[in-house]
Amino acid sequence: MTLAETVRAQQPAVLADLARLVAIPSVSDDPARADQVEASAALAAGLLTELGCPDVQVVRAAGGKPAVIARYPAPAGQPTVCLYAHHDVQPEGDLALWSSPPFEATQRGARLFGRGTADDKGGLAVHLAALRAFDGQPPVGVTVFLEGEEEMGSPTLAALLDAHREQLAADVFVIADSANWAVGQPAFTTSLRGIGECYVELRTLDHAVHSGAYGGVAPDALTTLCRLLATLHDEHGDVAVAGLSTSPPPELEYPEDRLRAESGLLDGVQQIGTGTVVERLWCKPAVAVIALDATPVARASNTLVPVARAKLSLRVAPGDDARAATAKLAAHLHEHVPYGAHLTVTPGDSGEPSTISFAGPYAEVARTAFADAWGVPPVFVGQGGSIPMVADFGAAFPEATVLVTAVGDPDTRAHGTDESLHLGDFQAACVAETLMLQGFADLQS
Repeated sequence: MTLAETVRAQQPAVLADLARLVAIPSVSDDPARADQVEASAALAAGLLTELGCPDVQVVRAAGGKPAVIARYPAPAGQPTVCLYAHHDVQPEGDLALWSSPPFEATQRGARLFGRGTADDKGGLAVHLAALRAFDGQPPVGVTVFLEGEEEMGSPTLAALLDAHREQLAADVFVIADSANWAVGQPAFTTSLRGIGECYVELRTLDHAVHSGAYGGVAPDALTTLCRLLATLHDEHGDVAVAGLSTSPPPELEYPEDRLRAESGLLDGVQQIGTGTVVERLWCKPAVAVIALDATPVARASNTLVPVARAKLSLRVAPGDDARAATAKLAAHLHEHVPYGAHLTVTPGDSGEPSTISFAGPYAEVARTAFADAWGVPPVFVGQGGSIPMVADFGAAFPEATVLVTAVGDPDTRAHGTDESLHLGDFQAACVAETLMLQGFADLQS
């Protein structure tokens, strides 16, 4: 059989491995599930051992979640490829909103549903499929690196890269944690927005007072906070914070009907911002109020609220600096606070944006492999979401080729209810990565 035929024949076993991984609720941000994150790492390490890997370790940085490093030594004269995925997942949310149990891989039609099927245990399964196709003897050196805290923002990744630099060093890094352009259309991600967050607390009174007695004279904190938050965008919906960068947009069309279907925009609701859709999604900053603390409606009384809080999420354009951009957001808030209210802005976590070069012989081999596996050439996309560890890898290994690949698609609903994986695209991704590894080896012959 050809390599592609071998991969296709082995899909049932690979999907069985994926189902075992999905069954473990490895939510890294939930202390009550710390044992499940440990179990997920142990299962991944066991699967790699079963595939003949001679060097499998579960490692962690101080205070961090378990990661797995598995190393197949490079044959003489061959490069080493590091295959990245993460085995932790997002919380499942409201169980009532799932069409099937979130931690039970369930096939309906052409899709496999379950938390982590795509993000990112599906990425791990692609790596397992490629190694299985070579019967545990890949033609190049392979290091599999499985992170255990990506969904928490990778807080100890830099320490892991520093502590295990020699073990993780590679000529090529394949990061299987992005999204394809469409079902049946593979993509390489070449830009990622960064992220910054801040917590806003606004006070107008030292205690709550009767809204009839003092309303119209004393400003309440919630209305004042709403006025402040409204300054974050101009009349077109563009971010109004001064000094934030934008990057040049790609020439790729994102039709409005597709945007509405994929985003869930309600009938009549208008888009915000100016520029093309891909420019606004991938190349310009965005800011959103993602949480508010105030009196719940069910407990409301005719009282002026003395204090209100909000959490803001800032998406940072490629080429900008996440911490500096967050500082500019804080400065904007302080400059626009209404009525002399007392404002405190506390920065939270941040992650840097990335621009990923797609150039050189390894990139061209990857392009060919993906075109052969899908039957159509790959496109090059940005992502509005953030994968800060891409910047960490680029900084740690600046001479390496970095390829950001995907198993998900626009209907995957990563992080949401009914997360799913398109099985046809999953098989194509498995074939593509297998052909790519063989292609890297053939470069040396």
